Amino acid sequence: MKNSKYDELAVCGFAAVKTLEKAGWERITRLYFTHELAPLFGGLCKKMAAAKKPYNQVKDPVELERLSGSVHHQGVVAMIEAPEILPLTTSITDSWIENGESAILLDRVGNANNLGAIVRSAAFFGIKNIVIPLDEAQSSITTSSYRVAEGGMEFVNVYSIKSIPKLLGAMKGRMVRIGTALDAKESTRNIPAICKDRPAIVVLGNEEHGISDEVRKNVDHLVLIPFISENGEPQVDSLNVAQAASIIMYELSANGK
Repeated sequence: MKNSKYDELAVCGFAAVKTLEKAGWERITRLYFTHELAPLFGGLCKKMAAAKKPYNQVKDPVELERLSGSVHHQGVVAMIEAPEILPLTTSITDSWIENGESAILLDRVGNANNLGAIVRSAAFFGIKNIVIPLDEAQSSITTSSYRVAEGGMEFVNVYSIKSIPKLLGAMKGRMVRIGTALDAKESTRNIPAICKDRPAIVVLGNEEHGISDEVRKNVDHLVLIPFISENGEPQVDSLNVAQAASIIMYELSANGK
């Protein structure tokens, strides 16, 4: 939940706040927790006190629900300045190519929980870069995505772009451009071989419609996660986009990208 008055974002969930404490507690502007969790945040409270930042043990967990806008606060809420999503620039993509870093590009993934799960997997597999379009259909960084990321937000860079096709066009010949599609003929198992010499930019599509037709025209490879079935047909139509992202990022990490 974003506090527009103070331009703050509520970070809730034990793992998310604990990782925030370790990775950059200075970003926390206010801290609230229940009596049960007080002993686990004693060190952070001392740092907050030394920095003259407010912290408070709440009597009623409903107060945490009010602060975070979620019943899934897990007994702790840290307020931080609303994260700024930096626009993707040529110098940033140049550094990806120079350092052999791959990126995940989301094509209007609208569910905040899915975004958080993708960030969590990216952090786990060492994928540092996620790109999202400036589109109303695309979820941005929210309290929910922060919580579901389980601390992953501290280790992943999220950038914004105005046009997905324009970015893909700029990356032609510089990064391997990979899209995901249910009618693709190439397996995700081929990703390590596909990306042997260059980092990749992988496009994950909208939960309902997949990647757009314009995106399909601007990728080098369309891949499909292979299914296992006794009758040769998938038991379900597809995986959740966050589940699919995990498999794809595993394949990317297998090649050190």
